[in-house]
Parts: sequence; C-alpha cells; structure tokens
Amino acid sequence: MRNGSGSGEAAIAEVPELDPEDRGGVKAAATAAAVLKGLAALGGRASLAALAARLRTHPAKLHRYLKSLAAEGLVARDPVSQAYALGPEAILVGLAAMRQSDPIRAAEPALFRLRDALAATTFLAVPGNRGPTVVRLEEPDEPVVVNIRPGFVLSVLWSATGRALLAASADARLHALAREELAAAPARRRALLPDEEPIEAIVRAVRAAGGIATVRDLYLDGVSAAAAPLFDFTGAVRAVLTVLGPTGRFPIDPDGPVVTALREEAQAVSGRLGWRPEARDPARLDGRTAPPPRTPSAPLGSCVERRLGARRQTEGEAG
Repeated sequence: MRNGSGSGEAAIAEVPELDPEDRGGVKAAATAAAVLKGLAALGGRASLAALAARLRTHPAKLHRYLKSLAAEGLVARDPVSQAYALGPEAILVGLAAMRQSDPIRAAEPALFRLRDALAATTFLAVPGNRGPTVVRLEEPDEPVVVNIRPGFVLSVLWSATGRALLAASADARLHALAREELAAAPARRRALLPDEEPIEAIVRAVRAAGGIATVRDLYLDGVSAAAAPLFDFTGAVRAVLTVLGPTGRFPIDPDGPVVTALREEAQAVSGRLGWRPEARDPARLDGRTAPPPRTPSAPLGSCVERRLGARRQTEGEAG
C-alpha cells in the first residue's frame, strides 16, 4: 500500500473496512499490516495521534485495530505515557526474519541473473579482517581469465569491490587498510590517483555515483568491473555484489546497461535483507550520500546455498 506521493507509507484510509460477510480476513490483515508497518516506521513506538497522522486515518478508527493487535501481543501500550509500541510477538517475528537475513542466500539469484544477462563474471564478497573476501562466484560460458576464487581477499583501494565497500562502510579498520595499501603502492600505481587526499577522493567519487564503484584496466589490462554494496535492515553494508568483463565489450558508464542492471539487483537484494532508504542517515554517516531509492527487480528465486570457507590468497588482485 503506497500513498499518492510514492513514499511507501501505508494508509489505513486506502484499506476498505472488513466486510462482515468476508470471513477470509484478507482486508483486515492488510489493515493490520499497515498499522504495524506504520508503527515500525516511527521507530517502533508512537502515540495514537502520531500513528494516526502517519497513516492518515482517524484516531478512533485506528484505536480499534490497535486493541485487536494488542490482544494478539503484536502491540503493547505503555500504561504511563499511553504510547503504543511493537509487542513481544512482533519482536519474535522480527527476530525470526533477522535470522534469515543472509546476504549469500539473498544475493545468489542475482549472481545468476547478472551472469546470464551481461555475459559477465559475477561474485559476492563480504567484509573480512584483511579486506573484502570473495564467498561466491559465477562465471559465464566464456569467462574472463582472472585469478580470483572463493576465499580470495581483494584489494580495498584498487578493486571496484574494495572501493564500493570503502565508500559504504564507516569501519575504521577498513580505511586503515586502504591507507596501508596506498603507502605500500609503487610510484607508478600511486600516479593513477589524485595527488591530494587520494583515498578521500575515491570515496567521494563512489558516493557521488550512488555507491557504485567502477574500475577500468586498473589492475588487469583489458578487464573492467563494477561493484555495488548490499545493505541490511540497520543500513550497515553486509556484502558487495560485483560484475566484471573484458573492457572492449563491457561498458561501465554510469547510465549504461551494466551499471543499471547491477544497481537494480543490488537494491533488490538489499530490500530482501530488510534495507529501506531511511535506514541510512546521511548525517550519521559523515555526510555520505544514501543509496538511491529501491527499484523493483525480477523476483528472487530460491537456490541451494553453497558456503565456501575463506582462505587468504597472496597472489594478484582483481575485480
């Protein structure tokens, strides 16, 4: 249920009253869901007046639904402030959903779709102690020859994957790794970066691109890559989705088909992990740009999860 502005706010006014003859309860369930989502959007706790304003309905009408939800333990009322909050049963539902918030499982269908649609090598990397670590990789019929495999630790500073993670994360250890890589880089490689504050310049550029990082022939000649962060319900980055291909036939312009497809898949996976645009507060994250609004993508199928243990690779970097 969305309001006319497209903000995604649920409005009870849009849900017809339950027909006494309708024993299926579908309309009542939709209304109850609107109440719970409205309460969650207000931080899980709100006065009757504030919740009614959020849902654009009359407080008396809303109160009837709240009483029914309270009887089921889905909401609770503070006897002192009279405010309503999510109840213990709602918390149990949320905890169950959180346990299923697995970025590998959620991203697996997107890896397949991007591989097939773009004829690209696709992989998923998660934050590790020494940088983004590849945990899942899919190759097309004619793969690009690169030496990355599950368990490979990617460069924070020189890979598209590392740059996407760096721009999306406030983890001080990750930024320290980037500084270590910069200090250890040979002069010819440092010359590829801006002279002043090169790490900050990279982060600003990725954030300005909506969180999508791209590299072209930066580490391996003839290979281009694009990477997008995946966020969970708290707004924290959980993984990075990356696509790569031969530069000559793999355009990575900001509005091109590769980056557009990657962005849409990444936003859909983040949505499945519980992320909403308001979960990331630009002010709280030192002024960085929040990811663009979630765009619906193709339905996510279910695939068998394959977990592969991570191991440190010491040879070259790619992606």
